[in-house]
Amino acid sequence: MATNQSIITRNNDKIAAQTGNLYESVSIISKRARQIASKNKEELSNKLSEFVSAVDNLEEVFENREQIEISKFYERMPKPTSIATDEFLEEKVYWRYNDEEAQQ
Repeated sequence: MATNQSIITRNNDKIAAQTGNLYESVSIISKRARQIASKNKEELSNKLSEFVSAVDNLEEVFENREQIEISKFYERMPKPTSIATDEFLEEKVYWRYNDEEAQQ
């Protein structure tokens, strides 16, 4: 992941340049961020499902080093909004308008 994890100031003009409207651009970025977050959540759930035990007993909670490492890896990943913004600015995001929206 080449995305910068820290908070950085974005140029609103660059964000608005592709659509001509800042709010449309932010809407596109937010939809892409939701897609990324959903994919990451699904991947994490699939990986952690291997460690689920059939017994629901609070006294028998075991620490699994591999499970902890997987969780830490996903915590260190860049946020979906940062990834989506970078993809949008690099013109890697495809979007289209609905026919109804284009007529208005």
